[in-house]
Amino acid sequence: MKYSEQIIIDLPREIMIAKFENPENFKHWQKGFISYKHLCGSPGELGARSKLKFKMGKREIEMIETIEKRDLPNKLFTSYDAKGVFNHQKNYFEDVTTNSTRWISDNEFEFSGFMKIIALLMPGSFKKQTLNYMKDFKDFAENSTSVLNE
Repeated sequence: MKYSEQIIIDLPREIMIAKFENPENFKHWQKGFISYKHLCGSPGELGARSKLKFKMGKREIEMIETIEKRDLPNKLFTSYDAKGVFNHQKNYFEDVTTNSTRWISDNEFEFSGFMKIIALLMPGSFKKQTLNYMKDFKDFAENSTSVLNE
């Protein structure tokens, strides 16, 4: 499954990216976020790997994030490997004006096992979750609104 989403963040690109890539901020814009643990490589740099934990419904999900390409402030490519799901995410950041940034997120998912069935039954849920994260990031970055307060 492949799809793309985009959103305009009313901040200069450098400020937006600094907020985006700071693991301390993940809890403020990624609903269900529990923890982030760096595993290997230089944090945030090419080849770095980290473990992320999320609570989704009644389940806890662990995934391994790998930085596949880092060319900031223009792009950041990552992959996420969880049980039954592998996601390649290509994030592009473009100046719209000196004070606003377009964030484009291209996603490609591969599923195995039970997650193949979930993907067939609810394909829109993955796209919806990506867009929700993007909207929540926009609220956090622009207004310091945190999903922890919801």
